Amino acid sequence: MIVGYKKLESKLDKISKVDLRKGVGKAIQHIQGAAKGNCAFKQATGELRESIYSSLEEDGDAVRGTCYTNKEYAPYVEFGTGPVGQANHEGISPDTTYAWGQTGWMIPGDAMSREKAERYGLGVVEGKDEKPKGYLTNGQAAQPFLYPALKDHEDEVADILADQIRRQL
Repeated sequence: MIVGYKKLESKLDKISKVDLRKGVGKAIQHIQGAAKGNCAFKQATGELRESIYSSLEEDGDAVRGTCYTNKEYAPYVEFGTGPVGQANHEGISPDTTYAWGQTGWMIPGDAMSREKAERYGLGVVEGKDEKPKGYLTNGQAAQPFLYPALKDHEDEVADILADQIRRQL
C-alpha cells in the first residue's frame, strides 16, 4: 500500500482537468499589448500598431494563443529590408531564416510626396520637369515588435499561466 495514494490521485485528477483557455488568453493579450507598445513610436500613422491582434485556438487538449498582424508590410518592419536591414537587424528572432536583398532600389515617384521621401532620407531622382521620378533607398533597419513582445515577457507569461492554474487547483 502506498501512503498518500488517494491524495495524490485526487491532485493528479484536478491537474488533468485544468482549463488553460483563460490563462493562455490573458497571456496572449499581454503579448499583444507589448507588441503594440513596441511599435507605438516607430510607425508614423499607427496603422501597423492598430493591426496587431491576438487569437485563441483550441485543438483537442491543446490551447494556442497567437499574436499577429494582417499588414503585408509587417515583415519588412520586423526584419528590415535591403542592405540596411541586413546590417541593422538586432532584436529579430534568432530562429528565423531571413534573406535581405543586396542592392538598393527605386521607389516610384508617385508612391509618396517629396517631403515624405526627404523626411525618410531617401534620395530624389527628378525627371526633366523637376517632378520626382522616384526615390532611392537601400532599405530600412529592422524594427522588431512581435518577437521582442514574446521574448521580453516570457517570465510574465509563465506567471500568468501559473496563477491561472493555481486558481483552479
